[in-house]
Amino acid sequence: MKRVAISTLGCKTNQFESAAMIEQLKAAGYLVVPFSEPSDIYIVNSCTVTARTDAETRRLIRRARRLNPESRIVATGCYAQVSPGELEKMTELDSVLGNQEKQHISTLLESTDHCVSDISAISQADPLKLTSFAEHTRAFLQIQNGCNSFCAYCIVPYARGRSRSVHPADILRGVQDLTDNGFKEIVLTGIHLGAYGLDLKPSLSLASLVREIDTAGIVPRLRIGSIEPNEVSNELLQLMSRSQNICPHLHLPLQSGSNSVLSRMGRPYTSDLFRDLTARISTAMPDAFIGADVIAGFPGESEKEFEETVHLCEELPFSDLHVFPYSKRPGTRAAGMNDHIPAQIVTERAAHLRGIATLKKAAFLERFTGRELDILVQGYSEKTGLCRGLSRNYISASFPGGKTSVNEEVTVLMNCSNGDTCTGEQRSTLRVS
Repeated sequence: MKRVAISTLGCKTNQFESAAMIEQLKAAGYLVVPFSEPSDIYIVNSCTVTARTDAETRRLIRRARRLNPESRIVATGCYAQVSPGELEKMTELDSVLGNQEKQHISTLLESTDHCVSDISAISQADPLKLTSFAEHTRAFLQIQNGCNSFCAYCIVPYARGRSRSVHPADILRGVQDLTDNGFKEIVLTGIHLGAYGLDLKPSLSLASLVREIDTAGIVPRLRIGSIEPNEVSNELLQLMSRSQNICPHLHLPLQSGSNSVLSRMGRPYTSDLFRDLTARISTAMPDAFIGADVIAGFPGESEKEFEETVHLCEELPFSDLHVFPYSKRPGTRAAGMNDHIPAQIVTERAAHLRGIATLKKAAFLERFTGRELDILVQGYSEKTGLCRGLSRNYISASFPGGKTSVNEEVTVLMNCSNGDTCTGEQRSTLRVS
């Protein structure tokens, strides 16, 4: 039995695809081992959002060669899709496979040929099959792939192709399979989730799909992945607010609080739309976790434009921010723009925004001190005697408990927080089925 190891970089879609590849490889008779161990075959499922993630892929390839000089090393994922020629020059690498080739990883894995399909020619979503996941309580389910937006800073449309949606029947089957295998929470993922269903005939919406899953009552907890702010409909918010199963949690790519920067980025909304959206979310779901992505130091970002972002982030009811220092990505429109910001200023601006994020998250968690939350237990440590888990509104919590609580939803009284997670004491167990 040959050993194979996979290392995954990047987004939840990549994580889902790695899990699906692992399932496919196990079915083909491979033994899957950790990437840190000697293996016969290493797979690096790459990301290419920034030049830094490209470098991390190359580092992992060299690390794999050191772990076993006789091993076979394969690169797949978005870096492999966009820049196969760069990777083919690496003497440590044996094969380059594109994103579409993940569908047939078990048959292509030991081929000596490089194989990268033209992703832009793919018009239909052929979902990778997945019935299990490394984490035994929550699973990701890919319902959409590709993106038509071509934002100025983003290489993803070239790596993932045009937006294409998985048929609802396949999604419902996927949800059922994962639930049948014991998963209590499923996270719907995609590259451009809000575009779900627009390419289907007849066309559908994300809200209609979520409603169908919710009405079917298949899974106890359903979470929606990152969604563009201009694509969060009132229908979706009303559905989330009334449902017993849909988690009150939204992650929104803001990117900038300056309208002029948003325009240069090619983002199809304004700061006023974002203000209105967060107000509607807070009204519909007062305890919702609202996360956002922000880019610091986009080319040409003036001090005034940066201050507009700072003020918006301070003003709005965010629960947390994911802050990304702008990184020049060859092949994007932004890479060719004038007035790139000096690295030191980009770093300083990112640090300022992270400071705001720290305060926002601490304030959000503090609101729940003295309140009870339903926590899905993800793990138990015999060493500490503590369970750890996640609330429906995305709060990480730990509390004294036992191993039998894993993969159960329990009610926990929140006693205090450290600014990042909460601690509490268990009140009762809710049988989630």
